[in-house]
Amino acid sequence: MILGMSVGAFTILHVIITLVAIGSGLIVVGGMFASNTLPVTTALFLFTTALTSLTGFLFPIHGFTPALGVGFVACVILAVALFALYKEHLVGAWRWIYVITAVVSLYLNVFVLVVQSFVKVSALNALAPMQTEPPFAVTQAAVLAIFILIALIAVIKFRPLQAQM
Repeated sequence: MILGMSVGAFTILHVIITLVAIGSGLIVVGGMFASNTLPVTTALFLFTTALTSLTGFLFPIHGFTPALGVGFVACVILAVALFALYKEHLVGAWRWIYVITAVVSLYLNVFVLVVQSFVKVSALNALAPMQTEPPFAVTQAAVLAIFILIALIAVIKFRPLQAQM
């Protein structure tokens, strides 16, 4: 039991929260491309991304795992994004720091989605049962390349007016 739910039910809740984080994050990045802060969607993205990491820590895990490492890194990066947006209001260098940390936060969610897809989806698992095989590596490399490109475009294009904040 986790928070009064079976592990299966809690897993479904965690996955739903993560999918909302990814979906809202993609909308936020689209807003960045148009120099729009999308305050409500951004808040949803940041909240559900934090909730994804926090709920991930509640699973019955024994010892340190790569998943815990990603969760800790995600929390630190998200804290910087929150600080840049809500405390520093994207002034000066905080604009690009926010963009990069927000995009990295989204990337980490997608990175874990790819990992979990190769673990749970039988067709993908057959291609890379150990997540060390070329199909997995190529997929993760492609996702990373896409997110690097997204981050570069967002840093260049995201120039919100201070009045929008």
